[in-house]
Amino acid sequence: MSEELFELELLGGAVEQAYREQRPEVLTMPWGTIDPSLYPPELVLAAQESWTGAAFQEHRTGAACAATLQSLIEARAPVDLIALASRFPLDEMVHVELCSRLAMEFGGGASITYEPDAMVATVGQGQAPLLRASHQVVAFFCVGEALSIPLLHGAWQACTHPLTKAVLKRIVQDEADHGTFGWLYLDWALQHLEPQDLVALGQTADLAIDGVLLNWDAIRARPKAAREHVHDLGWMQTDAYLDLAASSLDRYVLKPLAARGVPTRRQAAR
Repeated sequence: MSEELFELELLGGAVEQAYREQRPEVLTMPWGTIDPSLYPPELVLAAQESWTGAAFQEHRTGAACAATLQSLIEARAPVDLIALASRFPLDEMVHVELCSRLAMEFGGGASITYEPDAMVATVGQGQAPLLRASHQVVAFFCVGEALSIPLLHGAWQACTHPLTKAVLKRIVQDEADHGTFGWLYLDWALQHLEPQDLVALGQTADLAIDGVLLNWDAIRARPKAAREHVHDLGWMQTDAYLDLAASSLDRYVLKPLAARGVPTRRQAAR
């Protein structure tokens, strides 16, 4: 597979106008209010890399939401559950634009290359639609989205700059339904799953959690900075973030999975 540069564009014209009508709040934010010269150069570079990386991750999440939506439709999940999930790809595209615009506020986006064919993890590949959807929901929602909500909320609360705070608030508001969707789905799907299916879902959850832990390692490597600078950029202090991340993993991921009979390595080790 060949790699491509992660680049974004708007088509403009009537298409953009229709998009803006759906999500007008994007243009009402206080764009143009960040002055990169107020921050140390190494921190500005870190902000460019961080917000470009966030845009890429939101893009990947949009693809994951779309793949899951297809599986839900093929599995004939409840219509209202599918309808709720159908909004998620739009939310993620809005977040892609917000994060990429923030990177530009700090002077430009960072260079990211990726393999388009590997954008979405092959979770549940080869399974029947119901099982495929279940694996996708566990990985993308019960782990990924359920864990991101408290962390985004923590960053939003800590944020001090009006623009980064507005962006984080918008993302937190949109993601609220994303964070609870996985549990709504599992509560419906459990009646259709066998005990061995739950074991396999636990293995999928473990793999997703392993990926999250790698991201935390990258956060540990961020440059040290003054508290007011960190909060302007839309981050939490590293130690505070990692403490919140560990407690959130236990509260919002491991315990809800265990309550539904989905075993994970970390919960079993307790």
